[in-house]
Amino acid sequence: MDRLRVLFLCTGNSARSQIAEGLFRKLSRGRADVFSAGTAPEAEVHPLAVNVLRERFQVNTDDLYPKHLNRFLSHTFDYVITVCDRIAEACPTFPGDPARIHWSFEDPAAAEDEEARRRAFELVANGLAARMRIWMALPAVHQRLDAAEARDLRHSRA
Repeated sequence: MDRLRVLFLCTGNSARSQIAEGLFRKLSRGRADVFSAGTAPEAEVHPLAVNVLRERFQVNTDDLYPKHLNRFLSHTFDYVITVCDRIAEACPTFPGDPARIHWSFEDPAAAEDEEARRRAFELVANGLAARMRIWMALPAVHQRLDAAEARDLRHSRA
């Protein structure tokens, strides 16, 4: 059984999908291949996304950076998870017909003032973490993650 491959998508790939990528990498304990991308990626990951991942969830954000969706169009994934409504409507097809999931989250960067933005980023991160934990408990996902962990253990002992 191959490692679980997951792609998180949003438009700018600077906030919601980056938070999702970082959180899933941590929550899956490295047992899945996880990526994020956007149709119009920003120049950098939003500083409040980095802050909430580091401070609230102790996620290493060093490898996070915005990526264009086009770089993944020929890749195969088990799941493509959209985290904004605009990308859900325009999501392309991927090889192998991966399962598509849509988790609708408002853009936290669109909040009116700095304090509201900070709270919005925390709410999005908490919401994504909650949905991921439920999704990861589904038998199909849980079994794939456990199989990857068992395989990794066998390889480390060899």
